[in-house]
Amino acid sequence: MNAPIGVIDSGVGGLTVVRELRNYLPNEPIIYIGDDARCPYGPRPAEEVLRFTMDMVNSLAQMGIKMLVIACNTATAIALEEVRKQFDFPVVGVIEPGARAAINASRTDEIAVLGTEGTVKSKAYDLAIQALKPEAKVHSLACPEFVPIVENGEYRTQAARDIVNRTLLPLHNYPFDSVILGCTHYPLLQEHIEAHFSNQKNVISSAAETVIDVERILEAKQLLSISAEEPIFYTTGSMEKFQVIVEDWLAIPQADVRKLTL
Repeated sequence: MNAPIGVIDSGVGGLTVVRELRNYLPNEPIIYIGDDARCPYGPRPAEEVLRFTMDMVNSLAQMGIKMLVIACNTATAIALEEVRKQFDFPVVGVIEPGARAAINASRTDEIAVLGTEGTVKSKAYDLAIQALKPEAKVHSLACPEFVPIVENGEYRTQAARDIVNRTLLPLHNYPFDSVILGCTHYPLLQEHIEAHFSNQKNVISSAAETVIDVERILEAKQLLSISAEEPIFYTTGSMEKFQVIVEDWLAIPQADVRKLTL
């Protein structure tokens, strides 16, 4: 079935999920919406995040998607169940897959979670991890400076490295062995995060594990596509800035980036 998979995020962070989708399911058409104009979602009230998420999902539903990936951890924590109630197509979030990957990677059952203020406040990762392994200990840290530096396309800079090093210092008090990048923006800073921990921690992005769930559902529902198409990207913010990050992160020359007003 060549209907597209819809992917939504508060900005460019969900491109990390798109990259994994293109790697593992290259025949799947993708329509992406990044709500850059209203990013970040992390500090916003829950009702606002829910409304913004519904704006994006309604737009994708009108475009005829066959499945939705909520590639934003904050939106997953707040809106996943409500979206599932209101729409008939399958909906996958990124928190449960990330929790599962961390449980599989950890040998000490001590896991750190880096997230937005909204995700950390929701305790969504704590609940997901402890549902899988009740004895696990979770150490969550809000990283409010991470999303803006990614959205500004500055993730390869020394300033980004300095922000990462400063932000992660509080975690040095805890004996964890695995770190969940609990925001899909954060894999763009993964090199800095790994360097901060001297490559001694399992640094886990939920993106690859999420795509495993996507493939399983598409197979079960006989919705897999058979012919490749280039993805379409919508942004509510600057098309030029979005285009630069898409082409850098996904290596798609002249990517199809369009403006969307919500």
